[in-house]
Amino acid sequence: MSNRLIRRLARFVDRRLTGFRKRWDTWTLPDFANQPERLKMPRPRTVRHPHLITIGNDCQLGRDATLIPVTEYRDGGGQSFTPRLLIGNRVWATVCLQIYCAQEVIIEDDVMIAANVFIYDHQHGTSRADVPYRRQPLERIAPVHIGRGSWIGQNVVVMPGVTIGEFSVIGANSVVTKSIPPRSIAVGTPARVIRTWDETEKRWEDALVKSSR
Repeated sequence: MSNRLIRRLARFVDRRLTGFRKRWDTWTLPDFANQPERLKMPRPRTVRHPHLITIGNDCQLGRDATLIPVTEYRDGGGQSFTPRLLIGNRVWATVCLQIYCAQEVIIEDDVMIAANVFIYDHQHGTSRADVPYRRQPLERIAPVHIGRGSWIGQNVVVMPGVTIGEFSVIGANSVVTKSIPPRSIAVGTPARVIRTWDETEKRWEDALVKSSR
């Protein structure tokens, strides 16, 4: 058998396997609170308590996505929670999206999320320095809300209590500790607004220049 024939056979087998893997990924989707249409969420993935997760139609959440509504935290003394995780329509994430939710995380329609984004609405307790932090109750529990049409850049961390307004952009490697107004561009650690959209001029303007007017 010639090398050319072997390569053609390998490509044929690979296409067949790829098609089967895609179908298997769809067949094995968790039982979410709703029945999203045309959801793409390839394996490997980690999903806990899918009945507490609602996902819209036409979403794509890339490989290694982690969606975990936290219903209890035994290490912190037996805390219990009733979380809600809501992902809107046409949300698109590349790879390694991590969402941990003890109260509420809402991602609205048409949000674009780059790789390695971490979103959480709580944090480990730090009220004592003589007890391992893992053993302290979860604290600073507050909902997270990401507005429609926003773009969350690579390696971004969104912390508890944050609202990101619609059509905002969060630059790569930013840590969002405070809410971001709609139609803003924010970067840095902690993230700060550097540009805002001027609806009259139909363009982005430097936030410092605009505020000085």
